[in-house]
Amino acid sequence: MRVCLLTGGTSTERDVALASAAQVVRALRQRGHDVAVVDTARGFVPPADEPALLARPVGVAPPALDELRALERGLLLAGLRDLPAVRDADVLFLALHGGHGEDGTVQTLLDLVGVPYTGSGPLGSALAMDKDISKRLFRQAGVPTADWLMAPATAAEAGARLGWPLVVKPSKQGSTVGLTVVREPAQLEAAVAEAARYDDEVMLERFVPGRELTVGILDGAALAVGEIVPRHEIFDYECKYTPGMSEEIFPADLTADLAARVRDLGLAAHRALKLGGYSRVDFRLSPEGELSCLEANTLPGLTATSLLPQSAAAMGIPFEELCERICHAAVRRRHVRG
Repeated sequence: MRVCLLTGGTSTERDVALASAAQVVRALRQRGHDVAVVDTARGFVPPADEPALLARPVGVAPPALDELRALERGLLLAGLRDLPAVRDADVLFLALHGGHGEDGTVQTLLDLVGVPYTGSGPLGSALAMDKDISKRLFRQAGVPTADWLMAPATAAEAGARLGWPLVVKPSKQGSTVGLTVVREPAQLEAAVAEAARYDDEVMLERFVPGRELTVGILDGAALAVGEIVPRHEIFDYECKYTPGMSEEIFPADLTADLAARVRDLGLAAHRALKLGGYSRVDFRLSPEGELSCLEANTLPGLTATSLLPQSAAAMGIPFEELCERICHAAVRRRHVRG
């Protein structure tokens, strides 16, 4: 199979995307596939240049916004359709996270290219990226999620509706970039300003203490439920991508009934957002035993420390097979669409 891997991009999760790409390229080539690499910010990556690009480690913080803005002057997304590596591929593997790579923009352009691509389509991608819309759809589908407000909101209103502490985060962002746990009213304004650096819509959400759970979705079925135990209070950027900064337990130590409920709710969230192929859905489990859906990830990380591969491995699916199954799902979806 000729696979063109799209990676990089200009979102704050660029480094994560490149780390995912390094793993996926290696896995698919080990399975005998012909893999080309395209950085959506810079264009086709010659094989001799791949090691320098893909070996970049994920740091403890996302790239600087000035650095990302400079990259935006590179390859225009519309130019992807003119690249032979893209046009001639049997499938496009999206090792992209956040920004235009995950919000439906790239997916809309790729629908015009006509080559099958992995993950969800434009609508599902856009719905999942917008946390406000996601939570509304979760509630409609019976998936519990924490109460929230959209900025602007006064400290008095936030405290009355959500209580303290609360979480402030960009509405359309991933990897906890721009997220702050606000403990008292005096901290709210600065937290909203920080989130607004990354998105023009800011969410205020009730903080749910407790255990962090996650479940992968693949080919319409839920995989193993895992628990994340971060070194920090929340599973932040550093804990996500720095080895040793969190403990991931797959399968999670849950009763059979509770694990089944997480899987069922994960599937319900996946379907409510009209997602396809694969995803990862994250939850909080309160000390009282109440589940709260945090978000669904349409292109979850595939790095060495990522959760979806661990969720699959706990079901007996090795990483190389996972990547191959993601490709085959994309091709099947294309055939169904005709």
